[in-house]
Amino acid sequence: MEKIETVEQFEQICLSHRPFLLMKHSLTCPISHRAWGEFERFTKDFPHIHAYYLHVQHARPLSQHIAETFHVKHESPQVLWVTNDGVAWHASHWNITYEQMQKATMNAS
Repeated sequence: MEKIETVEQFEQICLSHRPFLLMKHSLTCPISHRAWGEFERFTKDFPHIHAYYLHVQHARPLSQHIAETFHVKHESPQVLWVTNDGVAWHASHWNITYEQMQKATMNAS
């Protein structure tokens, strides 16, 4: 799992043409804290899946760019599974679970 903070970093990830999981994480939201635990546990169990995260408080322009690029309304917390075809799955708030990430990444990869 790697932290990203700039549009340029995000664009480089997209240019790699490989699927990735991205979490928009709020440092102040208790729901985001719970979702972060699910994301962290999932990425530890599936290290072969490329995973990135951003802190919305520190990377607002990037967060907005991602929403505009993929036409997915910004929410926080939010997880997106991105493939060559765009966002194959996304979830926010209480819907961010280990099981949902596993189902999405296994079905869309």
